[in-house]
Amino acid sequence: MTHPCLSCGACCAHFRVAFHWMESDTDAGGIVPPEFTVKLDKHRVAMHGTDQAKPRCLSLVGEVGRAAHCGIYAQRPSPCHDLQPAWENGEASPQCDRARIAHGMEPLTPASFGLL
Repeated sequence: MTHPCLSCGACCAHFRVAFHWMESDTDAGGIVPPEFTVKLDKHRVAMHGTDQAKPRCLSLVGEVGRAAHCGIYAQRPSPCHDLQPAWENGEASPQCDRARIAHGMEPLTPASFGLL
């Protein structure tokens, strides 16, 4: 079974991904490539592209709803790491549902992960 996120990418093209600047400061132990971020304020940066009226993360590779993946998956920021796909761990995810619906896709179900 292919992971549903690999044919989705909706969250990467729906939410502003903001986080503390230290996550992109290599001197402070950050792992997010700073060239993929933009400064929001004194304490926060955002993934480049997600700070727009129609967000799309610069790190998103592919086409939303068809074949999509994170180009910096191992270096993604905490909000991306923390967002769980609906039903991946047996629990609903309203954020995942909102992003998928906004891009014309049905929400995931337990069957999406073989839970039924």
